[in-house]
Amino acid sequence: MSLLQILMQGGWMMLAILITSFVAAVIIIERYIVIRKSKLNVPVFLVKIRGLLKKNDISGAVAYCMEERSPAANIIRKGLSKYKLGHVRVKEAIDSAGKQEIAKLERGLSGLATIAGVAPLLGFLGTVTGMIQAFMKIQDLQGAANPSDLAGGIWEALLTTAFGLAVGILALMFYNFLVSGIKKLVLDMEVISNDVIDILEEIRQGYNEDVTKEFDVEL
Repeated sequence: MSLLQILMQGGWMMLAILITSFVAAVIIIERYIVIRKSKLNVPVFLVKIRGLLKKNDISGAVAYCMEERSPAANIIRKGLSKYKLGHVRVKEAIDSAGKQEIAKLERGLSGLATIAGVAPLLGFLGTVTGMIQAFMKIQDLQGAANPSDLAGGIWEALLTTAFGLAVGILALMFYNFLVSGIKKLVLDMEVISNDVIDILEEIRQGYNEDVTKEFDVEL
């Protein structure tokens, strides 16, 4: 018996489980690609940004962030776009952009978590409905059913549980894998954001000190 024939023995509930497995596979592949493209060489990025900001080349820093096209770079770009409005607005823009980027990274994960919980339940439901049919068959045969009459119906019913559990376990494993990858990206974004904010604060303090010295000299 081929795999397709075995799946067909599971009935309509098996079709529902196969649909959830397809949706889960699409989410997993799409999120994996997004997370992989979102990775950034943090030390190199920080060295480049720090150098540009020390030279007060804000437009160059923004252009560099646009070239990188990663969540962390997008956050810094949106923050630097508010540079002329002051340090507070830069920090607010970075915080707001960070929340938006995290939401983008987590898109679809709630659906994957739902599938991890629902797929086994669909399997159990298929088994229950299959067992109901088996007992209905016993009633139709007026209790004269032999083990071979029931064995086929029972193992067909248990198929949905097996496949439902398999889909749920795999979905949960990949969900945790993707969540750990996103946490790593979020940590990198926090490190980069805090470092850029510190650099901007250093530049501002240095500017204020220079202005104070010039004022004292004039006096």
